[in-house]
Amino acid sequence: MFLRSLGVALALGLRLSAQQVCQPVPIYSPCDIVFELNDQEAAAHPNPYVSVDLKAEIRSPRARTVLMSAFWAGGRKMVIRFAPIDPGTWDFKITGNIERFNGKLGQATATESADGGFLLPANVHHWMTGETRKAHLWMGDTRLDFAIEPQAGFDAYVEARASQKFTHVRGLVLQPDAFTAPDRPNHAYFEQLDRRVASLNGKGIFTDLILARDAAAFSKLFDGWQSRERFLRYAISRYAAFHITWQLLGEFESGADSRALLKEVGGLVLKHDPYKHPRATGTIASSGPLLPDAWQNFVVHHSSDDAIGAIEHQVHPAPFVNTGFSEAATPPDEFRRRLWRATMNGQYPQAVIPAPDSPNAKAMADWFGFMAGNRYWELEPYFDIDGARAVALPGVEYIVYIEKWGTVEILIEKHGYDVFWMNVSTGEVTKEKKDFKNEKWVGEPPSKTGEWVLRLSREGRKEGMLRSYKFESRPNLMQEIEQNPAKMPWDFLEPASDRLSIAKPPKHAVKVKRETRGTRSMFYLWTGEVPTESQGYRVLSTGAEGTLKLPANLARNFPAVFNLRLYALNAVGKVYAMDKVYRLTE
Repeated sequence: MFLRSLGVALALGLRLSAQQVCQPVPIYSPCDIVFELNDQEAAAHPNPYVSVDLKAEIRSPRARTVLMSAFWAGGRKMVIRFAPIDPGTWDFKITGNIERFNGKLGQATATESADGGFLLPANVHHWMTGETRKAHLWMGDTRLDFAIEPQAGFDAYVEARASQKFTHVRGLVLQPDAFTAPDRPNHAYFEQLDRRVASLNGKGIFTDLILARDAAAFSKLFDGWQSRERFLRYAISRYAAFHITWQLLGEFESGADSRALLKEVGGLVLKHDPYKHPRATGTIASSGPLLPDAWQNFVVHHSSDDAIGAIEHQVHPAPFVNTGFSEAATPPDEFRRRLWRATMNGQYPQAVIPAPDSPNAKAMADWFGFMAGNRYWELEPYFDIDGARAVALPGVEYIVYIEKWGTVEILIEKHGYDVFWMNVSTGEVTKEKKDFKNEKWVGEPPSKTGEWVLRLSREGRKEGMLRSYKFESRPNLMQEIEQNPAKMPWDFLEPASDRLSIAKPPKHAVKVKRETRGTRSMFYLWTGEVPTESQGYRVLSTGAEGTLKLPANLARNFPAVFNLRLYALNAVGKVYAMDKVYRLTE
């Protein structure tokens, strides 16, 4: 039984026969306080999931307080599960509607641990763990059915991903057998999910919990705000003590009222999760439209289109995780290209790799081995370059992805740099014998075949920086987006009419006014929204020309006022934004 694996054995100081608390546990590990209802209490609460309300106010030796609710754990058991974040003795007080426990006091003990702690966004676009401010390299896989697959397959999968250095696995919470009825969670199912989350955590892997596939699936099971809040408090009480992130829906765009639902659900997660684990939602393109609602603190992308990742990285001050660059059927060569393009966009990768020994898993492992040796938590897209794409911490480290063979020029701060080459197809890294010192690096990859990654790095400087207590070495500032129509480097050609129809998707097109260093390459991102519908924007297209894909649920009342926004990112990293207003019909 999983509760025993957590060490539930020690009676509380008050020696209540129906109450138990975990033995001393390392910090950032789950500790269970267990309650057993007696005959009278069980008769009064035939469905404890619905009617029993028990909470613990738990205080650390540093006077930091965690408030946790109990969850129903099958039969007559209720469990308050928390993770101590400070070593020493934690005092707690129970309150609730079971009079026998109301007002009772107890203690739990936590020991020191090498665990880095729970995950937090850091340095605008990056991650760190706990109060140790240790950088976290997010590299994830998606295993939607991890909660229900056969045990042997799950065990083999976890061992493989741990050996390949994956740090995240993303999967579904609400499978078809998770609830026997809307207010009847299947405890055996959730107990197995407990064990599997704990198993992943035990290998150093965070579990990214997707509550439901989409808004329709969530609302079908929980059709009122009371049942939704009840489930969310149950899920938070059960899993917040683990190393997790919340990714609320598999995708949100298909539901006309998804934004309102996510604002409610995300707000409840933010309210009730005492550890404030990272929060976002899955998407078919970008979860960026939901950032103004304040519950979300990182952005999920699901696209291999560089324009979305490259532009939104410059627009939104949040970390980015891309779940869509790596569909399961992607050939290895294309998979590697998508992986490194996503890196140059400033995104962290979350793949879909069913086979434990896939060549795509090896490509991820090679990526992790390379990036772990860099100051990845300070790297940002870098634009003083021709012939390739780059991320950099200027003056310290430059990572250059060369997808096609040719001459590369990159302007750098004048210092002495060690020069490394990585053959992307093999993962092999070699170091040039001589270091490099100049203000411009010009050269070609070692071979005309395959893709290459160049690293110019001040290794000695980096070693010194690691001794600093500071997480970041310099401010990471967002740019001011140019919105003056007179300064747009293009002529807007289409849509030319002031009326648009969902039934007849319109063409879009712009034309660069003149060739300059900035306009020699451009990314374009077309988004649109109906402001009165309060659904947020949708990604409609990319590129200089094409067809706008207008979702059928963009509006419910027609005709509607439709706002089209065009973002552009030029070759030197400048972002432009232009808005056009149209009349939208069905």
